Amino acid sequence: MQFPALPEIPHPLQFKSVTFTALKPGPKLIVLGAVHGNEVSGSKAILKVIGEFERGELLLSTGQVTLVPITNPLAYNRRQRNGDRNLNRNLTPTNTPVDFEDHVANWLCPLLAQHDVLLDIHSFQKGEVPFALFGPENNRGTLQPFVHARAERELARCLGVTRFVDGWLETYAKGVENRVAYLKANQLPDAGLNTDPRYGMGTTECMRSSGGYAVTLECGQHEAPTGPAVAYDAIDRTLRHLGLVEGAPVELVQQWQRLTLVEVIDKQDDRDEFCRAWSSFDEIRKGELIGIRHGGQEVRAPRDGFIVFPNSTSKAGQEWFYVAIDQSALGCA
Repeated sequence: MQFPALPEIPHPLQFKSVTFTALKPGPKLIVLGAVHGNEVSGSKAILKVIGEFERGELLLSTGQVTLVPITNPLAYNRRQRNGDRNLNRNLTPTNTPVDFEDHVANWLCPLLAQHDVLLDIHSFQKGEVPFALFGPENNRGTLQPFVHARAERELARCLGVTRFVDGWLETYAKGVENRVAYLKANQLPDAGLNTDPRYGMGTTECMRSSGGYAVTLECGQHEAPTGPAVAYDAIDRTLRHLGLVEGAPVELVQQWQRLTLVEVIDKQDDRDEFCRAWSSFDEIRKGELIGIRHGGQEVRAPRDGFIVFPNSTSKAGQEWFYVAIDQSALGCA
């Protein structure tokens, strides 16, 4: 499968989206690529889909689709994860933008609010198997109230992957409590945004807060040659699943692995190190050595489970790795 070359952006301080609207009403979908600038599999797939719509190879039969191949142009131009900071944290509009990602939020959040459904395409640092993340059960709580759990999980099951992860925002909020307690116990200064539970708000959380629903697709390791095809297949399946284009019905996966994030462990010093090159979904056993703090303290697995999103380049006061447990028996419906 051939994909368009990624574009150069000589002036990254502007934003671009491409919208196609059908004659008949229907769902409004938005697809994001390069929320993190070095995660471009989704960008390649989105550019291919834009070309197919423009050449008439795809025709929108109902609704609307907005395609954003490069969501964070500054990070993309720098060929790194972030511009000034992580766009997928504290994604909320502000009247007093400080960094570039604040300006992205002021453009992106209203754009998300104009849509019903979000597919956000990412890739990951270590690991092989693509997976999708969905949000909470329906609830009326204060952290992330939600009413579209069934539709969101059906969207995840249409993407062509068989591994799913949930529990992100709840676990992040618990991590913030632990972070604040650690800073207080050690008489360290407040870490600013990192101690605000809202800092866990990213694209999907923003979409849910606007009344829609959203799924994140992690389509493989950053440089995996299969990543763009995984992303393209997911976009095609989403368009057909929502009835935006004509085509064969999408079969939802019936067998899967569902993992729920339950704990997050922070770095306490930039020089904290893993004891080995962990990859997402490596199985861990309670008490197993995970890493060594700069001061020599051993960090061991708090329970049986799986390591998720290990980040050897994170900074002190940021997430070092997550721990997930297998909830496959609960299903994804």
